[in-house]
Amino acid sequence: MSVAGPSPVTPPATSFVSSLVTSTRRNLPGLVIAAVAVLVAWAVHAVLPAVPLLTACVLLGILIGQLPATRRLLTGAAKPGLSFAAKRLMRIGVVLLGLKLSLVDVFSLGWVTLVSTILIVFVTFGATLWFGRLLKLPGHEPLLVATGFSICGASAIGAMGGVVRADEKEQATPVALVTLCGTLAIFVLPALWHPLGLDATQFGHWTGASVHDVGQVVATAQIAGPSALAVALVVKLTRVLMLAPIVGVAGVIVSRRDAASARPATKRPPLIPLFVAGFVAAVLVRTLIDVPAPVLAAADTLQTVLLGLALVALGAAIRVTSLVRTGWRALIVGLGSWVLIAALAFGAVQLG
Repeated sequence: MSVAGPSPVTPPATSFVSSLVTSTRRNLPGLVIAAVAVLVAWAVHAVLPAVPLLTACVLLGILIGQLPATRRLLTGAAKPGLSFAAKRLMRIGVVLLGLKLSLVDVFSLGWVTLVSTILIVFVTFGATLWFGRLLKLPGHEPLLVATGFSICGASAIGAMGGVVRADEKEQATPVALVTLCGTLAIFVLPALWHPLGLDATQFGHWTGASVHDVGQVVATAQIAGPSALAVALVVKLTRVLMLAPIVGVAGVIVSRRDAASARPATKRPPLIPLFVAGFVAAVLVRTLIDVPAPVLAAADTLQTVLLGLALVALGAAIRVTSLVRTGWRALIVGLGSWVLIAALAFGAVQLG
């Protein structure tokens, strides 16, 4: 009688490669769809510069999600890749977003502008969260809408969604709302520029403090010239900096809640999400180190691509028919938040 020997042990390197290949095959269909949509969005932006690239990505994702020909694919073979883009690639993109911001630029705003910008973020966040809960938006929607409208649009929604473990469908309505209002701002704010008696610098300040996505800020502020655009970007990126403390606090709350309810063997999430720590580290690198321009340009391109892929995935999860039937309360919250942040930002401009 022969005695079977011990079963061969798979080397760690082989196991890793096998897992990587399997993961790549699983994610490839969804990533290919998202990549094609980003390329189309890039072409649209090149032809129509007034349409921000990331806004175009969300809109194309929404369009893909409505087509009967692609709907089965999105819920089947493409689903793992789109989920990977909406979660993992979004987080990497948020980390790279930190390289856009130097604390030196933030402090150059002056204490009145700096304090008012931070206050606007927190007041808008708190008021929108309260209003969303008052109108009984489901699940994490009040928190996600508040994050998107007060900080930096769909990117902030994706970051907060990752921390509170909101799925793509739960993020769909907030992403649609912040895209709608941010797109409207591109046309509404310039129409109000002269009637409100603002000079170019004040208009840039108003735009940076009230418009949601960085690309939408650029599309809106550039109408008033380079000085307005420069102010708008610094103010806007100061708002982006608030992503770290707000999402970090949410991560601490979620971690403590899970720790209180989880079994001893359950793996607990970190108190501060890793990508939030990475975002802060990227800001410090940009502040303390003279990063070469080619490196910053490459990081900016990579960040745009990663966020574009993620926003296509989030847009594809939106179902317009469902949004029309059930999203009226969320629409009221979103429009109310948009008007509030615009009014607060206008007041801050008058103080400055």
